[in-house]
Amino acid sequence: MRIVCLDLEGVLIPEIWLGLSERTGIEDLSITTRDVPDYNALMRRRIEILDANGLRIHDLLEVVARIEPLPGALEFLRRLRERLQVAILSDTFYQFAPPIMEQLDWPLLLCNDLVVDQDGWIVDFRMRHNVGKQHAVEAFRDMGLEVFAAGDSHNDLGMLRAADRGALFRAPEAIRQAETDLKAYDDFDDLLEAMSSDFK
Repeated sequence: MRIVCLDLEGVLIPEIWLGLSERTGIEDLSITTRDVPDYNALMRRRIEILDANGLRIHDLLEVVARIEPLPGALEFLRRLRERLQVAILSDTFYQFAPPIMEQLDWPLLLCNDLVVDQDGWIVDFRMRHNVGKQHAVEAFRDMGLEVFAAGDSHNDLGMLRAADRGALFRAPEAIRQAETDLKAYDDFDDLLEAMSSDFK
């Protein structure tokens, strides 16, 4: 059996934190895992920024409610799911997931949790695993599944290298240049063809 593991933000939907940065005008919130390899440090900094600027969970949810799939993403995902099993492996949070997953026709999503107090302040976060994407791919392979993975950021590299086949998708030039052994794609049709042909 074969399975495709995809990152979410930057691959199927726009970056949530970039949307929050644009909405609030807080430039520091525009930093993502495309820029910073250490996700835990990035999230701790984000929580500090939210607290310092009086932003709570409902402010993030307002941004999430406006997010739509990237052009072509929904059709790509539908065509892919006709051919193969698909899991979305993301470092986003379940609190953000419902409106996004509904638009993507409810694929399997494995992600993390925010810790929110009774007043709506984000006080912490819980990772499902320290290297959750990589760990999930390794677990799928341990179950005898053949895995193709695609992502765009530093925090996807472990997943891509743990897969039978991994590819960058719409990754920044700096990551492409640093990871020249990974194939890189920018078009959904090309990525779909690569996934389908690699699994023949």
